Amino acid sequence: MTQKQIQLTGAMICTTERLAEVRAALPEHIRLTRLEPGCLKFDVVERDGGRFEVDELFSDRAAFDAHQARGAASDWARVTAGLPREYEISEV
Repeated sequence: MTQKQIQLTGAMICTTERLAEVRAALPEHIRLTRLEPGCLKFDVVERDGGRFEVDELFSDRAAFDAHQARGAASDWARVTAGLPREYEISEV
């Protein structure tokens, strides 16, 4: 049985008060994520001043889960804690 890729799409909404800190932390978060084994695509684009559109693709569930675990323990998690996220995760 072939393992399916895991795709996450959607957006994170940032408040104006936290925008500078999120913008400053984003490049390192992108860099570290793109280095992860199984990361096929990881794009985050700011739209409309504070809406960060996210498009991720991982080779399989294990790679996606490892990304989630690393991200949860990162500076990015601290900087973005409590910000609303509108994500859809699917197998492709």
